[in-house]
Amino acid sequence: MSVEAKPLLQLEGISKSFGRVNSLRDISLDICPGEVLGLLGDNGAGKSTLIKILAGVHQPTSGTLRWNGESISIENPRQAMARGISVVYQDLGIIPLLSIYRNFFLGREEDVAVKLPGFMWLRKNKMRGVARQALKQLGIHIDDVDLTVARLSGGERQSIAIARAVYFQSKLLILDEPTAALSLKETAKVLSYVREARKNGVAVVFITHNIAHAHEVCDRYAVIYHGRVAEITDANKVTTDELANLINTGTRHLQRIAV
Repeated sequence: MSVEAKPLLQLEGISKSFGRVNSLRDISLDICPGEVLGLLGDNGAGKSTLIKILAGVHQPTSGTLRWNGESISIENPRQAMARGISVVYQDLGIIPLLSIYRNFFLGREEDVAVKLPGFMWLRKNKMRGVARQALKQLGIHIDDVDLTVARLSGGERQSIAIARAVYFQSKLLILDEPTAALSLKETAKVLSYVREARKNGVAVVFITHNIAHAHEVCDRYAVIYHGRVAEITDANKVTTDELANLINTGTRHLQRIAV
């Protein structure tokens, strides 16, 4: 990522309350094209609420979202998708009993359909070819895209979700715990797909509990602690121990307790 890159998305003073519960408080951060931003924090820190705001599931109680400098609102997930925001949740949004190519176009069938009055016909051969080529461009070689997703490994399922986001020219890709429960080999593959997405100029938000995985791919970190930004820092300016302390205590250094 170039240090001169202009932010794709800016969050300015974003807060979110559910009744009397303040889930997010005054979150401000920038997300730039062609970078991987690690969004770190313990369970309950507010990460899930934040990504749901970006996905249009929740609207902020206060604060401003800016897309390429323009103030915007994201009222629902369809608006987020239309703007170029793709979220890959832990459940991936994939239907195991459907084929790979059908999952690739899930929710976007109209892009490859022939429409007649009262009828829509899917161009399945085109869908197969596009899915196969898009996967190949990310270094994913699955020849038989008629296989059901249920027959794939966890890493292969992640690869489909990431390739789908890149193919449909998502400008912002949000990955929620993409390496959870994967083997070392599959984790390495998924991290390589993240790097490929970055090479394609995609802005990536990488949510994880695994500091080692974040360290391999992230350009910057934003650490959320009790609904607030504890710190935003370049990856090369913080140690893994300091990151762990930020996640657990909200500060880089362990505080001494007087006895």
